[in-house]
Amino acid sequence: MSKPVTINIPHELGAAEAKRRIENGFEQLGAQIPGGLANVTKAWRDDVLDFSALVMGQTITGKLNVAANVVIVEVVLPGLLGMIAGKITGQVKKQGTLLLEKK
Repeated sequence: MSKPVTINIPHELGAAEAKRRIENGFEQLGAQIPGGLANVTKAWRDDVLDFSALVMGQTITGKLNVAANVVIVEVVLPGLLGMIAGKITGQVKKQGTLLLEKK
């Protein structure tokens, strides 16, 4: 059974800078997910990044909606990954916050 997860990551960068950092750091975020990401596909539609990836043998799909002061991550975790949604959510929130930290 799939589990949809939404993560809000506030930032103070503006949409353009947040988008640039996401583009440059997407794989870095994926490395924080247990088992890492493989076969990653991603495509931008304006300020929305659609993606899919293989995690622990299961395909996840999702999108990142980049706004001026928040990035909204929506991901669907299939099967067993849904059981560790809390851990995945925590890691994505932590690493996303670091990536979008104003420096």
